[in-house]
Amino acid sequence: MGLGTTIRLSRLFANPSGNLFGVAVDHFVGYGDAPSMGLHDLPSAIARSMEGTPDTVTMTAGTAKHCWAPYAGKAALIVEAASFTPDDRVSQLLSTPADAVRLGADALAVAIPVRGKTEGKYLQWLSDSVRDAAPYELPIVAHIYPRDYSDGGKIVFNPEQIAWAVRCGIETGVDVIKVGYPGDPASMAEIIASCPTPIVIAGGPKAETLRDALAMTREAMDAGARGAVVGRNIWGSPDLEGAARAYRAVIHDGASADEAIALAVDQA
Repeated sequence: MGLGTTIRLSRLFANPSGNLFGVAVDHFVGYGDAPSMGLHDLPSAIARSMEGTPDTVTMTAGTAKHCWAPYAGKAALIVEAASFTPDDRVSQLLSTPADAVRLGADALAVAIPVRGKTEGKYLQWLSDSVRDAAPYELPIVAHIYPRDYSDGGKIVFNPEQIAWAVRCGIETGVDVIKVGYPGDPASMAEIIASCPTPIVIAGGPKAETLRDALAMTREAMDAGARGAVVGRNIWGSPDLEGAARAYRAVIHDGASADEAIALAVDQA
C-alpha cells in the first residue's frame, strides 16, 4: 500500500476510536422508491445528516457535484460508482476513479450483487476499479450484497453468504469491505478474523425501530466490525439528526443502543 492510499484511508478512519461512521445517500435507481422517502430533497438530507458529524458521506458523482461543496473538509467524501437493479435492468458503472479524484473524493465505492448468473461481471467491476484506482492511490470501498435469485434477487444475510461476499472483496483487492450483518456475533467475529482488510457493516433495510438498528450495530461492533455505513435508518428516520447522533455514539463511544438514544435526546 502506497502513501497516498494510506493517507486517504486514514481520513476515512480519522476518529480517535479508529472506527468509521458513514452516512450513505447513494440510493439511486437501484433502490426504486428511495427518492420518494427521506432522499426526496437531497440537499436537505445531506445537510441534516451532517448535523450528526459523520466521518464519511457516500453519494453519486452527480450528487457530489451539485451538493457537496458546502461540506468540503467537514467529512470524507466517497463517490459511489455503481448502479444496478436485482433484475439487471440497470447494470452500470457510472463513475471511474478519475471521476472521484476530480471531485476531491477520498475513496470510490463500488456496490455489487453476488451470486446469480451475472456474478462474474460484477466481480470484474471490482477488479477493474482496483486496477484503475492504483495510479491515483485511491482506496476502493466494496459494498457487496449476496442475493437470492430464486426469490427475486432478495438480499440475504446468512453467515455463509456474508462470508462469501467478504471473500469476494478480498480476492478482488479492495481496501474496505462493507457487508450486511449476519445476525450472529460469533459468525461475524469469525468472518472478521479471517479478513485482512477492514470490514464495516451496512445499515441494512429500514429497521422497525431505531433501537433495533442500533442494537444490531452494537453487536457487529462487539464482534470486531470497524464501523457502519448507514442509509435508510438515518435519512428514513423522523428524527434524522437524532438518529445520526445515536449511531455516532454506538460506533465511536461504545454506547449501547439505549445509551445512544438517551445521549442523542440530551444533545438535541
